[in-house]
Amino acid sequence: MEVKALLRHLRMAPRKVRLIVDAVRGLNVTEAETRLTFMQREAARPVLKLLQSAIANAEHNFKLDRQNLYVKTIVADAGATLKRSRPRAMGRAAPIRKRTTHISIILSDEARTPKVGRRSKRAVKPSTGETRSTTTA
Repeated sequence: MEVKALLRHLRMAPRKVRLIVDAVRGLNVTEAETRLTFMQREAARPVLKLLQSAIANAEHNFKLDRQNLYVKTIVADAGATLKRSRPRAMGRAAPIRKRTTHISIILSDEARTPKVGRRSKRAVKPSTGETRSTTTA
């Protein structure tokens, strides 16, 4: 079962929030909650609040066990941008962009599927049985 929670119009730039979101993606909810509690970033507080809301939804609405839940997906997307202006020299104005963020989180209690890793650059191709000779006659 999947449980979803949304946070919209957070007055913080998405670039700052993505640093926090990337740190908790794929973790067990208890470990994600612990990490967010001790992070020194300002964006960790609203993400922690959203995670706790999603956990409460799972426990209350769907009767799921907290120990089995993990963060399946968490995404921080750009929201609406508030446009302001600042006076500059010679009567001109410069734009100020006050960015907002939409965060969505999906918790799941289903068994995790192992991620298929990318092959490293040093991976050796399987041989085809043919060998090349470097000698010339």
